[in-house]
Amino acid sequence: MTFSEFGLFLVSILTSVAGQFFLKAGASKLGKVNASNWLGHIIGIITTPELLFGLACYALGACAYILLLTRVKLSVAGPAVALVYVFALLLGYFIFKETIPASRIAGLTLIVGGVVLVIWNK
Repeated sequence: MTFSEFGLFLVSILTSVAGQFFLKAGASKLGKVNASNWLGHIIGIITTPELLFGLACYALGACAYILLLTRVKLSVAGPAVALVYVFALLLGYFIFKETIPASRIAGLTLIVGGVVLVIWNK
């Protein structure tokens, strides 16, 4: 992976993680949806700044990913962006104070190991 490919990869991952952060922050403001408040939630989605910013981050990440796909194989890029899961777990733990069971840590360890194997150049 070249330096510019790695840069696109990082932009794609970091903006996707930022998108997840802002979507969670905005969703926390909305509260839980149910059959009686779904319409208010739809309106809330388009009027909550964090949700709009999170969607914009996802759009930027998707653009970076598309540009990355013009340069590297899908069989490398696809699994490599699975690192978003690792960063999402860290955000959940450090920012939103979510607990992380040992089984989730084991799963993420397997993901990271798999990504390393996929992007490894012989």
